[in-house]
Amino acid sequence: MLIVDDEPLAHDVLAHLCEREGDIEIVAHCLNASEALTQLEKQTVDLMLLDIRMPVFGGLDLLRGVHNPPLTIIVSAHQEHAYEGFELDVIDYLLKPVSSARFAEAIAKVRRRRILTNPDACEEPKEIVLKVDRAMRRFRFDDITCVHARGNYVAVCAGDQTLLATITMKELLSQLPARHFIRVHRSCIVNRQRIVEQRASQVLLDDGQVVPIGRSYRKAGKNSFARPAT
Repeated sequence: MLIVDDEPLAHDVLAHLCEREGDIEIVAHCLNASEALTQLEKQTVDLMLLDIRMPVFGGLDLLRGVHNPPLTIIVSAHQEHAYEGFELDVIDYLLKPVSSARFAEAIAKVRRRRILTNPDACEEPKEIVLKVDRAMRRFRFDDITCVHARGNYVAVCAGDQTLLATITMKELLSQLPARHFIRVHRSCIVNRQRIVEQRASQVLLDDGQVVPIGRSYRKAGKNSFARPAT
């Protein structure tokens, strides 16, 4: 992925958001569209995070001038260019400052687009990277039994450990594959594969935890708790 923005701080923020996704490799940082053009001529880039207003020529000019540009997410402080951006087939248009939840939604759109255009080019991610005790930690989806809300944090139950990660429940839910995880309560997400028994108002997990099903989540029906096909 290529980050193109004339503000160094924006690069730091976007790099941090990319790191949280766990499967994004940044190949270059460009401070203007000219540098980005050079990088695009040198190497194949799958995704570009692109600012609009930059010195010399802007992000939209870059998109118009590049033959077969990479998938692009515009990240800008100016919303008035959104229509032009979508006319150029950008994946999403993010307004600064960008929240981690909104960024995750945009990346999910990129993954869906890649699967639609080339099913063999994009595998579903198998892990997530979360901040735990000032460090970034990888969690394999298969290892996560469930997640409990703890205010602006979540308690991740994985194996024989329960670790507190710096992310909200809403942000985390947007990054977990719905095929494998389901929210059964406003304060709990469970791994479908770890459900061993479902009752009317609770589910039993394979580590012995009994998790209540919130009233508003019960209408989803039994099929919502079925294990994903392998």
